Amino acid sequence: MTDLAIETEGLVKVFGSNRAVDGIDLRVPAGTVYGVLGPNGAGKTTAVKMLATLLRPDAGRATVFGNDVVKDADTVRGRVSLTGQYASVDEDLTGTENLVLLGRLLGHTRPAARERSAQLLAAFGLAEAADKQVKNYSGGMRRRIDIAASILNTPDLLFLDEPTTGLDPRSRNQVWDIVRAVVAQGTTVLLTTQYLDEADQLASRIAVIDHGKVIAEGTKGELKASVGSGSVHVRLRDPEQRPEARRVIVGALNATVKLDADPVALTATVDGHGTDLGAAEQAARALAELARAGITVDNFALGQPSLDEVFLALTDRSATGGPGAGPVPDTDTDRKGPAA
Repeated sequence: MTDLAIETEGLVKVFGSNRAVDGIDLRVPAGTVYGVLGPNGAGKTTAVKMLATLLRPDAGRATVFGNDVVKDADTVRGRVSLTGQYASVDEDLTGTENLVLLGRLLGHTRPAARERSAQLLAAFGLAEAADKQVKNYSGGMRRRIDIAASILNTPDLLFLDEPTTGLDPRSRNQVWDIVRAVVAQGTTVLLTTQYLDEADQLASRIAVIDHGKVIAEGTKGELKASVGSGSVHVRLRDPEQRPEARRVIVGALNATVKLDADPVALTATVDGHGTDLGAAEQAARALAELARAGITVDNFALGQPSLDEVFLALTDRSATGGPGAGPVPDTDTDRKGPAA
């Protein structure tokens, strides 16, 4: 037995001249939600396909509960399930027919398949739509039945590849509740997503992938601390004072100040390095300097950097040659790479 659901060392996948996955190292604790965060083409889906035995790695190694994904592929397949980016159920069949069909393929008797189907449809809020064709389901309903199909036999490890892409907020929250329920039953979930709030809500640890490399990994708190000890958010009364306010804050904090979409708002990341002052003291100094400059502040707040700010900072470092930098893929290999 192992306390790691997934372990990879130097995992590589190459398509032509493009290294879609370029030496990824991961350690995913069992019984958790592990988030893999990255932009389109970062290599998230390609990595998942290798872990699920759908693609063969070109270099490196990966294990799932101690089983090698190449040498022990059949054993791995017996312990995992995958919900991809696009619905895998038959749209011309009803919800019940889809789940019963898959249950029979998984070895259930017909009565057992119908019973399991009814249980999942009720648990996922789909009982009233059980006899409707899936093509008449909403986007949120399709994602829910897709996940239901993935857990007809409860897997030890569930891969969820961008499960809420294109869903409205209510449907996303429903999917999140399902993920939490699945993990509460003992299943490990590896979640790939482009949504920062999704990773923030669900994942206990997060790996940020860009250009096929892991450029940062840790808990949400560790990732936020890696780009600064706090964020200063300022709202001015007069938008014409914003250029001067930016200059004052840069001078007071020696920090990068970003102009928000709101014409009276600015945001600065406070970094405690190189100063004896904490984030709160630095923010207070900036506020005092704004007052001396005659700039009226309507609202002033200090908080931890958001995951959005973390993600932008980390991917900016990668794009400009910082740790984890690499060549920009010339195709979206997450979506267009060949299948094994």
